[in-house]
Amino acid sequence: QVQLVESGGGLVEAGGSLTLSCASSGSDNFNNYAMGWFRQAPGEERRYVAGISWTGIITSYAESVKGRFTISRDYVKNTVSLEMNSLKPDDTAVYYCALGGFRSDSVYSPADFRSWGQGAHVTVAS
Repeated sequence: QVQLVESGGGLVEAGGSLTLSCASSGSDNFNNYAMGWFRQAPGEERRYVAGISWTGIITSYAESVKGRFTISRDYVKNTVSLEMNSLKPDDTAVYYCALGGFRSDSVYSPADFRSWGQGAHVTVAS
C-alpha cells in the first residue's frame, strides 16, 4: 500500500500563499492513481478540497477554494502539489493528501478516495 507524506505546511498571514507537496514514503509510485487533498479544521470533519485524475487532465475543487487553490502532479518526481493563494483564516486546518482509484478519472467526492497521509498543519493568521 502506498504511504503518503505531506510537506510544506506552516504559518502564513491572510492573503499569503503556501504550496503543499505530497510524496510517497518509500519506493511506491502513485502515478497510476487519482490523487486528492482534504482538510480538517479544529472541531470539524475532514472535508474534500481538490482532486486530480491519474492522467492529470481532470481536476476538481471544493467551492470554498475554487479560483484560489491549484492541484497539480509531477510524474517524474512522483509528487502531487496543492498551491494555495489568497489564503484566509478559514483555510486554517490540517491538510491531508489522499490516494484515489487506480487509473481513475473520478475525483469529485470523498468516496473517490481511500487512504490519507498523516497531514500537514496550515495556519492562516488574520
